[in-house]
Amino acid sequence: MDINQESLEYHIRKPKGKISVVATKPCSNQHELSMAYTPGVAEPCRRIHADVDKVWDYTFRGNAVAVVSDGTAVLGLGDIGPEAGLPVMEGKAVLFKTFADVDAFPICINRVKTEEGKPSIEKIIETTERLEPTFGGINLEDIKAPECFEIEQRLKQTMGIPVFHDDQHGTAIITLAGMLNGLEMVGKDIADVKVVFSGAGASAMATAKYYISAGAKKENVLMCDSRGVIYKGRTEGMNKYKEYFANETDARALADALDGADIFVGLSVGGLVSTDMASRMADKAIIYAMANPDPEITPADAKEAGAYIIGTGRSDYPNQINNVLGFPGIFRGALDVRASDINEEMKFGASRALAEIAKEPIPSNVKGFLSKAYPEDAANGMFDGGLSRDYVIPKPIDPRVVPRVARYVAEAAMKSGMARVRIDDLDAYENEVMERVRSSRSMA
Repeated sequence: MDINQESLEYHIRKPKGKISVVATKPCSNQHELSMAYTPGVAEPCRRIHADVDKVWDYTFRGNAVAVVSDGTAVLGLGDIGPEAGLPVMEGKAVLFKTFADVDAFPICINRVKTEEGKPSIEKIIETTERLEPTFGGINLEDIKAPECFEIEQRLKQTMGIPVFHDDQHGTAIITLAGMLNGLEMVGKDIADVKVVFSGAGASAMATAKYYISAGAKKENVLMCDSRGVIYKGRTEGMNKYKEYFANETDARALADALDGADIFVGLSVGGLVSTDMASRMADKAIIYAMANPDPEITPADAKEAGAYIIGTGRSDYPNQINNVLGFPGIFRGALDVRASDINEEMKFGASRALAEIAKEPIPSNVKGFLSKAYPEDAANGMFDGGLSRDYVIPKPIDPRVVPRVARYVAEAAMKSGMARVRIDDLDAYENEVMERVRSSRSMA
């Protein structure tokens, strides 16, 4: 049975789909029924009516995230609609629960397109805003660019809970962690490196902006789309978001852009970069080829071309860029301090946490866990401690990831004024999240 057929069997087994609602309080006798519903439930209602902030004490809202999608940019499948996108949003909910004990709910919405068939910014914003009383955070997912940029930006301004478009920021947060560790290994400074992006969608643009916020110089960043390099004076296929990345350059094709480049970030299509193209990059180049299922260049070809560090989106290659390294811990930390937003400081906190974990000695119990999950990597010495060319970011299922990311995100939220609840002992908090995640994984 191939993976496609196996996945169909997996999803159709009863109960169908991947998630369900499980009660957290007993309801097995008359008294418990009266607590769960009428008449007992009236008192929490009255308390919340008198003080709306009590909703955080008497309901599940403080641990609830809505995964909102219109189905216009699902995986690499494109605009397949909200119904066809539902399995992905269910899957996101599974990862939220399994990795961070966050209760996430897929909210796939329709009737939110313009007459031209594009996402209606106004309708998606209005629909999402109406969810605020129920949820502690909003994870926007698989909404096409460029509409997704304005949707997230405006929701951040109008909603009092975190709004986070994972397609934009997840890859940015994770690759920055690996890039900082990689640059440290090769002795380069982020302010000096030339970075080339292939793909000009939501993820690529957000990642490029995030690198610039982290210290990369805008004039050193070249963005390429299906028409080639985005340069000053280009008119074809441009919009205001691409215009931001238009640089003064003679490069017109991706191959030109890669000449002397220190870093390549691929968020486009498989097989786009040849060995010859990669060989023209700078000494000790870093390549993140993240097109799925096939990367822009295979790790074997990238190494043959002289690349020093290679990452992809696949689990069967080293340095997997998987968004599960980011969003579960980010929302865990944001929810636990009741953050009003997820800002740049919180995102940098997540990147710093991931970079830090990869450099630390691996505790024996974690090493045993990772060795069972990744036997080939263990046999090659990957978990003997310290950075290596094949280990600049942690593995997605490393149990240290969510607790550390949550801690640094919560800390950044408190320092930047985003938090409405304080955590005084961050060491204890990290340990608490570790135990919570262990319990959640054991039940999954």
